[in-house]
Amino acid sequence: MFGEYLEGDFGNNVPISALPDFERHKPAVPEPKRGERRKYRTIWISDVHLGTKGCNADLLIDFLDNTDSETMYLVGDIIDGWRLKKKFYWPAAHNDIVWRILKRAKRGTRIVYIPGNHDEMFRQFSGLNFGGVEIRRAAFHETADGRRLMVLHGDEFDAVMLAHRWLAVVGDSLYIASMALSRWVNAVRRRLGLPYWSLSKMAKHKVKNAVEFISRYEEVVARAAAQRGVDGVVCGHIHTAEHRLFDGVEYWNDGDWVEGCNALVEHEDGRMEILHWPEEMARREQDAAADATFESAARTARAA
Repeated sequence: MFGEYLEGDFGNNVPISALPDFERHKPAVPEPKRGERRKYRTIWISDVHLGTKGCNADLLIDFLDNTDSETMYLVGDIIDGWRLKKKFYWPAAHNDIVWRILKRAKRGTRIVYIPGNHDEMFRQFSGLNFGGVEIRRAAFHETADGRRLMVLHGDEFDAVMLAHRWLAVVGDSLYIASMALSRWVNAVRRRLGLPYWSLSKMAKHKVKNAVEFISRYEEVVARAAAQRGVDGVVCGHIHTAEHRLFDGVEYWNDGDWVEGCNALVEHEDGRMEILHWPEEMARREQDAAADATFESAARTARAA
């Protein structure tokens, strides 16, 4: 599926063999054999941007290795066709992510893929099923407590995308530049033993126009959900994880795996939560360190 489409749409210099046969592919980072995973009813992720250096593949692999669900929604921009058209970039970790998603489908997880604007080339396959992955233009999800949610990528409501596509492409180039700077900053932070930090996420919260755009976008999407008679909406697109209420309509954005590294999850009772995975990893490592300290103290006490 993926290899054939890359050749057709991203240029003749990218052969079908550029990507492996995921049915037979063995991941470069093996899936851990431990059985302990967080169980959720539903998981939503979006804006992974496979095919770019900005994708935080290692964090997403860790997320996929530590969670499970009955249903997973891939809410657009999973593969970045815009960047792949310009320059082919596809490291082993990106193969591993696709492999893990297809492996979930084989295990019985329902996978629903809703392409966004960066992977819009897959929209023509809406209604089809590839390797257990359902491709949809949009979807409706009913939570365990009976709420009906509309699920879509959200670029349909982006005025810049609709009216000035060229401006969106220019903005994408500037965004890629900021991601390159962010990678350099985080490389330094890793050497200093500091956790992941998003430069562009901080900039968006500081710049007034960006904050106003995000607020308007959230309101427009929630209004569209209300017009369709649903209880809420789940989307991605703007790389800003959020939960807000607009006149009783729930707005959920599941964030991204470039800046914030977020996922939206539904618990078995219908309760929904945004996970900030770098924080979850840090908490897990702290718990492991505390357990190791406790065990060491216990061994010392037994030996005394």
